[in-house]
Amino acid sequence: MKRSLLFIVFSLMALSFAFGQTDDNCQFPQDPTQEIVKTYAGYDCLVLLDSTSVSVQPTGSGTFSIYKSVKIQTPKGAVKNRIITYDYDPLTAFAEFRYATIYRANGDIINLDVTQACDYAAPARAIYWGARQIMLEIGRLYPGDVVEYMIHKKGFTYALLTNGLEDDSRFIPPMRGQFYDIVPFWVEDPTLRKVYTVNVPQEKELQFQFYQGECSSSVYWEGNNKTYTFAINNALPFKREANMVDLFDAAPKLFMSSTPNWVEKSLWFNKVNEDYGSFAPLAEAQQKVNELIKGKKTEMEKIAALTHWVADNIRYSGISMGEGEGFTLHNTKMNYTDRCGVCKDIAGTLISFLRMAGFEAYPAMTMAGSRVEKIPADHFNHCVAVVKLANGTYMPLDPTWVPFCRELWSSAEQQQNYLPGVPEGSDILITPVSAPENHYVRIKSNNRIDNKGTLYGEFTITAEGQSDSNIRRIFTRGWQTDWINTLEKELLAVSAKAQLKKVDYGKNPKDYQAAPIKITFSYEIPAYALVTENELVFKPMVMNNLYSSVQSFLRIDTRLEKRNYGFKDACSRLVELDETIRLPKGFHLVSKPKEDHLQNNSATFTGSLQQEGDKIKLLNSLALKKRVYEASDWEGFRTAVNAYKKYGDYIILKK
Repeated sequence: MKRSLLFIVFSLMALSFAFGQTDDNCQFPQDPTQEIVKTYAGYDCLVLLDSTSVSVQPTGSGTFSIYKSVKIQTPKGAVKNRIITYDYDPLTAFAEFRYATIYRANGDIINLDVTQACDYAAPARAIYWGARQIMLEIGRLYPGDVVEYMIHKKGFTYALLTNGLEDDSRFIPPMRGQFYDIVPFWVEDPTLRKVYTVNVPQEKELQFQFYQGECSSSVYWEGNNKTYTFAINNALPFKREANMVDLFDAAPKLFMSSTPNWVEKSLWFNKVNEDYGSFAPLAEAQQKVNELIKGKKTEMEKIAALTHWVADNIRYSGISMGEGEGFTLHNTKMNYTDRCGVCKDIAGTLISFLRMAGFEAYPAMTMAGSRVEKIPADHFNHCVAVVKLANGTYMPLDPTWVPFCRELWSSAEQQQNYLPGVPEGSDILITPVSAPENHYVRIKSNNRIDNKGTLYGEFTITAEGQSDSNIRRIFTRGWQTDWINTLEKELLAVSAKAQLKKVDYGKNPKDYQAAPIKITFSYEIPAYALVTENELVFKPMVMNNLYSSVQSFLRIDTRLEKRNYGFKDACSRLVELDETIRLPKGFHLVSKPKEDHLQNNSATFTGSLQQEGDKIKLLNSLALKKRVYEASDWEGFRTAVNAYKKYGDYIILKK
């Protein structure tokens, strides 16, 4: 009976907020239910109220009450809501269903037995730290039903040193006394009201900011506590765009933290790892370090040798290894002995190696995929390293992302925020843009077409940086017995009739540090061109799906005329194509020669296609200048890419 009354109260609150009631003079619609049906018709379900209430203790530990009521509107919505799932980490949190109720459209009320909820190991890939899910089967639902439930959670998100504690002390966050939360305010289903409330001791200062949208907010003093409330009404599902930046960089979100600034977090991160002894030297590891830097004269030679060895030899595999999950990095002995771990273990090994080689090196936290804001809430999912150079500056290194890569910091992470845990403290930093020429891919091709349309030729592909890593992957990660077959597939992507005659990839293509990748193909492609008595039709080979895997920008839909949000490519990149095609005697281009010169802040393109005697000559150069672009960059980006694509159109020649 109490839960039924609670549902009615919450539903009326949701309706009043949804239709603008802010004081006693506001009027309800005559029939709000019918108004809702009309406004949100066509959606599978409607969230009446999505509410999270948090009570924070002086230690920083939080108690969460998570309430949701959902109206089912279609059979698809019924299937979608038949099971409720909630994720948590038992190392640092506890979660359980408090109640769940179904309100049938015919007036029946079904109180579900939440003791039948299941607690399963959460699905995992590569990291197996014991994450769990609580699941409650709601059962069959019908359009018109309303599902209401509440989940109780205690604890925090990240782990430090658990020491096997089973009492409430395991719920205290690593940075004792500090509280933060990151609250997505975008919705997957239309939501009448979404509200987040946090109650903290009055002496605890809490800074916050609502990004990429608007909300109503308030702060009230209640006895010895302060209550912050944030709410939005009538929220519709966020409309995504292909290749857009992460939702955290585009959709409404709330960040809050009691930590004063990032410098304080940096100092804490440094101290907790130094106190734990994460980077203590190890005799057998010292021998390996000495071996690696022997004969290396400059600091960059030594840093490169150590970074590449760690990147190539520490396997990524995240299993629970006892003390040291979360913010604290495992020690040198564990990492060097096991030769496996997650990003923090790989970064920790490099830091230890660098220190044993005489460098100052420290861990850093970063967020791969989205922006880190000024509010010092821990929006991190990755660990890297920084090393202090002779000139006093810190250089970021990421051994996790550069196995068999000629880079020391992966440019797939350019324009990415990071926070070094250095003894003097640091503000949040950002990695710079990597120039396109650092990631060039160049294809130079000489071809000949005979009177039957058969294409004979040779092309050489060279690449650097991220492009090198992409092309070289078959040698560094694949079976040697598959090398030729894999290379042949690049030709088969051009034509199913392609025949690889010869390929030269050098003596040891696995030695990525020696020089940029270089591969030369010799081939024959029967019936490559369409031949009639007076016409010859074909595509330039270098523009015909050749090595498209290294041209990630081709997967971005440039037919879109406008973007509302920023977008991403895999990396900044320079693509240079040079093809000469010798023709059968007497054929000439039907169209006029092409020539383009485009330049803007996001991209540069120059291209030409013309006939010189019995040869067709194509020259293209496309420079894409960033990894992460603003929406305002779209016009320049798509104009350059579309101009590049046009050179892949069919060439028509006549006698």
